[in-house]
Amino acid sequence: MSHLPAATLAGMDVPGPTARLLLRPMTDDDLDDMAALLGDPVVMAHYPRPRTRTEAQAWIDRTRRSYRDHGFGLWVLVDRVTGEFVGDCGLTVQHVDGVDELEVGYHVRPDRQGEGLATEAALAARDFAREVLGATRLIAIIAPQNVASQRVASKIGLGVEKRARYGADQREVLVHAGVP
Repeated sequence: MSHLPAATLAGMDVPGPTARLLLRPMTDDDLDDMAALLGDPVVMAHYPRPRTRTEAQAWIDRTRRSYRDHGFGLWVLVDRVTGEFVGDCGLTVQHVDGVDELEVGYHVRPDRQGEGLATEAALAARDFAREVLGATRLIAIIAPQNVASQRVASKIGLGVEKRARYGADQREVLVHAGVP
């Protein structure tokens, strides 16, 4: 079973710029920034553990496969004023309770958290899901203790739908869901 949009893009579009961010496709050149982001214990506090550099490369590889297979994925967030890497945000296919779902996910560097950048990027991803992909459902998979991510999900219109077991370790998560 699947809650994914019926058609995906043949090419690779990205959401337009937001007030403070540019979203662009992730490339191998982003490895240093992605390894620092995914290896940071603050960013990864609600994951089983921070990721290694090799796992960050695998993250980039999965993201680029998603671009090819689905026409979307996670995008790099760049500060429009400074050009600095800020984090990643975008759409991924996740398998939850036997169903393929379209998920919005986001990670922001610790020194830029609390500025509303995750919400700004997640709103762009949500709108892309609705306007470009024609999605009728969007989820966010969030650890029950991750109050900040739950606030972002709420701000983009996703409410707690259920608790589920997720990932290789079958950890408990909250599935936030809504119409994009």
